[in-house]
Amino acid sequence: MANKVSEILAASKSTRFSFELLPPLKGRSIDDIYKAIDPLMEFNPININITYHQHETVYNTLPDGSLEKKIVRKRPGNVALSAAIKFKYDVTVIPHLICGGHTKDDIEDLLLDFHFLGINNLLVLRGDAPKGQKVFMPEKNGHEHTTDLVKQVMNMNKGIYVDPAIKDPQPTNFSVGVAGYPEKHVEAPNMETDLKHLKEKVDAGADYIVTQLFFDNTKFFAFEKACRQLGITVPIIPGIKPLSTLNDIKLVPQIFSCDIPQAFYKELEKCKTNTDVKQVGIEWAIYQSKELKAHNVPAIHFYTYGISDNVQQIARATF
Repeated sequence: MANKVSEILAASKSTRFSFELLPPLKGRSIDDIYKAIDPLMEFNPININITYHQHETVYNTLPDGSLEKKIVRKRPGNVALSAAIKFKYDVTVIPHLICGGHTKDDIEDLLLDFHFLGINNLLVLRGDAPKGQKVFMPEKNGHEHTTDLVKQVMNMNKGIYVDPAIKDPQPTNFSVGVAGYPEKHVEAPNMETDLKHLKEKVDAGADYIVTQLFFDNTKFFAFEKACRQLGITVPIIPGIKPLSTLNDIKLVPQIFSCDIPQAFYKELEKCKTNTDVKQVGIEWAIYQSKELKAHNVPAIHFYTYGISDNVQQIARATF
């Protein structure tokens, strides 16, 4: 039975469904995650992605007025959560693996954890700069670019570890996906350069691409065409996020550097409540999804942020 994303897609005869979740905030129950997953299992997801969040630096004010610097991780548990979901639902789980906050040795240890758990699909990313830090800075003896992280995973697939003195190293069997940006990564100087870096990630060993969220399908189609013209042949999976709150209207385009088409924005302007936005967001995502499915994309990936009732409505109308 195929259990790598590339194999599942190759064996599929129609557009498939997948979605992404955030690990729970520290102190919350894993049942919160199960409640988000349960309504979406009826659509036979090819995978569930689990995001990874590196540490943050926070400053607490002490009674004497001085500041105490503290390093915290607000959403730990990526490895354990991935395993729990895999074994509870018998589904392909794809944890995110990022450069940020990790040395090469840290990465190797994480890879071994996943390997021992039988989790052999990864979404490999550089990761964002921590809050309060404008420029991404790798850890000492870490990776600055996603391509280098992909290469480390591929080396382990060949039995090549960080420590060359390891005796009789055993190869792993990971399949790797990477991110693509239909509207260009915010740090890229132009689309041509961004696509060049994407091809480098694929050439390094990535099996497929999952895109950043977008609201304008024409930009995805143009991105896909540009990828093919550049010689990128791996599956390209579009990523969709339905807007659900009034704050989303302003924040999502800023955070993810994506445009809201005028036709969509005109409907959002009429919204007075979060409920209004959620309904308009559902309707637009259904429109996007149906058009993408008609375009025969291999799968549609939904960014849920832990909210699944709207994605459930979209999936019921689309799949």
